[in-house]
Amino acid sequence: MAEQRRKGHREPVRVTQSEQAPATGAFRAGDLFQLLRDGRPWTRAQLAMTTGLARSTVAGKVDSLLRSGLVVPVGDAQSSGGRPASRFAFEPRARTVLAADIGASHVRVALTDLTGRVLAEERAEMPVAAGPEALLRYVVDSGKRLLAESHRPDQLAGVGIGLPGPVQHTTGRPIKPPIMPGWDGFDVVGLVQAALPAPVLVDNDVNIMALGERAGYWPDVDNLLFVKVATGIGSGVISSGQLQRGSDGTAGDLGHVRAARAEDTVCRCGNTGCLEAIASGDAVARFLAAQGLDTATGADVVALAENGNVAAIQALRQAGRDIGEVLATCVNLLNPSMIVIGGSMAAAGEHLMAGVREVVYHRSPPLATTNLRIVLSRAGDRAATMGASQLVCQHILSPEGVETELAGMAGVG
Repeated sequence: MAEQRRKGHREPVRVTQSEQAPATGAFRAGDLFQLLRDGRPWTRAQLAMTTGLARSTVAGKVDSLLRSGLVVPVGDAQSSGGRPASRFAFEPRARTVLAADIGASHVRVALTDLTGRVLAEERAEMPVAAGPEALLRYVVDSGKRLLAESHRPDQLAGVGIGLPGPVQHTTGRPIKPPIMPGWDGFDVVGLVQAALPAPVLVDNDVNIMALGERAGYWPDVDNLLFVKVATGIGSGVISSGQLQRGSDGTAGDLGHVRAARAEDTVCRCGNTGCLEAIASGDAVARFLAAQGLDTATGADVVALAENGNVAAIQALRQAGRDIGEVLATCVNLLNPSMIVIGGSMAAAGEHLMAGVREVVYHRSPPLATTNLRIVLSRAGDRAATMGASQLVCQHILSPEGVETELAGMAGVG
């Protein structure tokens, strides 16, 4: 069997009707492309065997994909006699994606290929409170610079944007974001699309961080909870391989779940007792400042801990316990196999993680934690741009997205 694989043999793959086609039952080129997304070379014969389609049908759809540039020839397969069969594979460099991460105090814009690989990027320190026009203008201007420098300005497939607040995913409009004055209901898609004519997709930053972390480092983990601990606290929920947004896009808003130790502490949302009010970077900084330490932000807390300050280390450990209290409930409810801790406070490393693990493993039933891993983010501060790129790639490389691309080419032709 190993020898067969070395010679290009591919085991037949059963393709279900739901994977093959839309409700009409017609197998489209976009459906066929999903098999090619694995990046490995295929022949027309292998595709015909896998799908059960006639070779002539497969050949026509492959030719359409080749004309789009999404698929390219990669040489001939080894011949067992006669003319060798030509092979082709997905070409991730066929298009580019602009991915923007707008945080509480920064903007990062990256140019990627269709796998999310970063080709170039720019970053600026800008407060989100400066308003949507200023920050989105930076995204547009930076994006145009990166496209021009890539010498491929006409290959833009789409723009993905992450925002640090609730987003109505269907429209891309922020909905009453607590730290984003002037952004409520703003037409983010309209402003960006007017300057960069391509699909524009917008989501909450923690959702796209979950997408980026999983795609980059844990592609085989289908049940993952990404927790961002920074100015605020939130999570992105991936269940059965799919990002869960909920009915209105607010799924995973851990920061405003009640925590026992918060008691009557007032949160910026106006309620009392929220986890964010005692365990976010700003909350820990306020707690230490009240003890006489020079801490204005979460970064100050992390710096003190790194220098061995006992009060800062103890405060971070307690914040981890508070977060773990809420996560234990999430583990019981969602049964993830992995919890990833990211955001600026993740730089505190094991000081924060120790508290999280202590409570989650203690408060959750053994069956739910037997295979549970709690780890620090590997993507770090690039998780959001990686996820914004994935947001676009999943959209444009879906069966429907590829069909739209091919239909546009036919219209131009």
